[in-house]
Parts: sequence; C-alpha cells; structure tokens
Amino acid sequence: MPIMGHILTGRPTWEYQEVLLVIDMQNDFCLPDAVLCVKGAMACLPAVIAAVELARRKAVEIIWVIREHDPSGIDVELFREPMFRLGRSSTVRGTPGAELVAGLAVRPGERIVIKRRFSAFFDTELDRVCRRMGVGRVTPNCIRGTAWDAIALDYPQVTVLSDATASSTDEVQQANLYDLRAVSVDTPTVAEWAAQLGDVHD
Repeated sequence: MPIMGHILTGRPTWEYQEVLLVIDMQNDFCLPDAVLCVKGAMACLPAVIAAVELARRKAVEIIWVIREHDPSGIDVELFREPMFRLGRSSTVRGTPGAELVAGLAVRPGERIVIKRRFSAFFDTELDRVCRRMGVGRVTPNCIRGTAWDAIALDYPQVTVLSDATASSTDEVQQANLYDLRAVSVDTPTVAEWAAQLGDVHD
C-alpha cells in the first residue's frame, strides 16, 4: 500500500459534477496500535476533516469508501489470509476496527461504497454510481489503486489531495505523488483545492 488511500476529489467542468471520495479512514488503518496502521494516517486526519467540511460547504458530493471483510477472511486478498488465520484480522464488518476514525462521520444523504481490495473501483458499484451522478473527474493505494483505475476508466481529470493522504514514510509519499503526477494526476493541497473552488472560509 504505497499511498494509504484517504481523499479523492475531482474538479468540475461545464459538463461534469465533482465528487469527493474519502477512502479507508478507518480505525484499523489509522490508530497507532492497529495491525495495518499507516504511520502518517493520523497526521493527515486534520486535512481530511478540512476537505470533508469544505466539500459540504461547497455542496460537493461525498462518497465514503470503506473496506470491510467477512470474519472468516474468505474475501480478503490471498496474501492477507494468514493474518486472519493467526487472529490478526482487520476491518472486519461490524467491529470497531472497521469504523471511521474519530472526527469523521457519514451524514444522512452521503453515499457509502464497501470495497474488499485496494482500488475503490474493483468489484464495487463506484464507477456506475459516479457515472450516474455525472462525475467526470475523480480523485483517488487504495488512493493509488483507485487513481490508476480511474485513469483506465477514462475519467478525464483525477486529483489526489496531497496533504490529506499518508504513507509509511515521507519518501514513499513523495515518490508516489511524483508517479501520480507523471500520469497527469493533479496533487493540490486541501487549501489549494479550496482556492480552486472559490472557498474563502476562514
């Protein structure tokens, strides 16, 4: 998981609607003692919260992408099956580890997409939902995996909010952002995204 997938967004055009994807901001990825903790996850939480608040102020659609698994581990990637057999399961449906980290909550009317792989598009309804909503620009490892799939699915603009994502080290983070930029993914900060949206909220 080179970039821990948290925030995805897209900029609107005359034709397309914008959507903000919040990816994997769950206890089992964010809390320091979690099995799959991404070291920088809690540090980027304030930026994630700011992006969500900005989206709500600007009436940008929010989709919460949440990873959930069966307690048996029957639906996890093969390389993670041993974790479940050893009692080190993660993001199991209905457990505290699968819940959103404190500070984030889904509001009525906001959509939830459940995924079981890195990409939010793989074997989910996300692409269908986005296209029905008229989304043409989507921001997306889990972020990286989703970004690559968004490109492969011909979304014309893909954006990753750079300070609202996290990696195990800054070197890994910067390398992944560099790779994303190389395939025309925009990587503004939340503040820069706010400016693009014309948001002047203090």
